[in-house]
Amino acid sequence: MTRLIVAAGGGGDAVAAAVLHAALYGDEDQAVILTYAWDRLLVDPVPGPRGAHDFTGLEALTPSLWSVPATARPVAPAGSTLPRLASELPHTLALLDPSHGVEGVTRQLKELLAYFTPESIDLLDVGGDILARGDEPTLKSPLADAVTLAACCQVNAPVRLLVAGPGLDGELSAQDLCPMLGPVVHTLTAEDVAPVGNILEWHPSEATGMLTATARGTRGVCEVRDAGLPVPLTDESPRVHEVDLDEALSHNTLARAITATTTLDEAEAHSREICGFSEIDYERNKALWLKNQAPAPLDADTVLRQVDEFESEARARGVTHTTFRHLTEVLNLNGTQRGELRQLLISDRPSRHDAPLWNIGT
Repeated sequence: MTRLIVAAGGGGDAVAAAVLHAALYGDEDQAVILTYAWDRLLVDPVPGPRGAHDFTGLEALTPSLWSVPATARPVAPAGSTLPRLASELPHTLALLDPSHGVEGVTRQLKELLAYFTPESIDLLDVGGDILARGDEPTLKSPLADAVTLAACCQVNAPVRLLVAGPGLDGELSAQDLCPMLGPVVHTLTAEDVAPVGNILEWHPSEATGMLTATARGTRGVCEVRDAGLPVPLTDESPRVHEVDLDEALSHNTLARAITATTTLDEAEAHSREICGFSEIDYERNKALWLKNQAPAPLDADTVLRQVDEFESEARARGVTHTTFRHLTEVLNLNGTQRGELRQLLISDRPSRHDAPLWNIGT
């Protein structure tokens, strides 16, 4: 028996998909997780998602669909978390490649369904921005979710849309999402998320990191992303809701507009028109800035002093937690230094590691 889970937004959703598979389906056969290779400059210095041509060592499943084994490697200068995920998850990772727009992703989905004949199909989004109209001022990354939503609505098979951790991506609040959320399918527990604990110590996903932290009981306000968005961690955060797929499509203006696109450039153009921006444009601009920022040596005394200052200011804002990604941004460190920063802080203040988050103390 094979279950298919489409990770709507990227690598973090793929990790959440593995958690969800175990929570909902137990120890059945492996799942197939269809996911982007899109690490948002955290691991990959190249803007946008990676396609099949950006890897060596992929395994062909169908004419337009490839799996990512542990031995696959991104072609420099690109980077990707997928090969390492493949080595640590007991599932098949299939590469969702949006190079040919929604029509291309739809073709990949149809070929995948014919190849595996899965017992069930779930479309999973952590945070819920897949339910955005497109004009919300807090929206940051609608394109990836809109592509997967539009494609899943075109296959001749039942697809269940699931939203885990409403509001945890820092884009739409849980309160804004509430009217669109259906019944609770599952509330994640510490036992559910334990198998991916080690993965989230190195994987950069903030939303899935907060999802697993709240499943363990963490509550408060977590500051995330380069902009320092405050995300409430509440009893709602570890819940997984079912959402009507057709209603989601009718609400998502961008997803409807890009249904017939045959290139990613076309989909981007619609995003600029409907949302007022393209998230890949943002990545392009940031990548140019980062290219000129050579990583300076990480000086422990300086970093610890800067962290003290940040924590004092954050507490005054009512913040209780943050992510190591956000700390890296706040301290103007290079993304490649996130692991070194994490090791320094945990070594110096082990009691403050509220895995995988950082507790800023009282």
